[in-house]
Amino acid sequence: TKIVVKDFMFAPTSLTVKAGSTVTWANMDDEPHTAVSDTGLFRSAAIDTNESFSFKFDKPGTYHFTCSIHPRMVGTIVVQ
Repeated sequence: TKIVVKDFMFAPTSLTVKAGSTVTWANMDDEPHTAVSDTGLFRSAAIDTNESFSFKFDKPGTYHFTCSIHPRMVGTIVVQ
């Protein structure tokens, strides 16, 4: 399951997946971005243009994330 990072936005901004799913953030922007969980569950390094970061969600719950470089970029993943 993929989240595209483009135009300083995560798309989609909200995503629902099943437990055990891997989510990949793919940066299609000209600037580096990060994907950082509000709870510290995951924290990517800077994701450069045309690079990606993946994380496997094992436990159900609602996970909010942001780009630590551009804090107005936010998103949510719901794991069922």
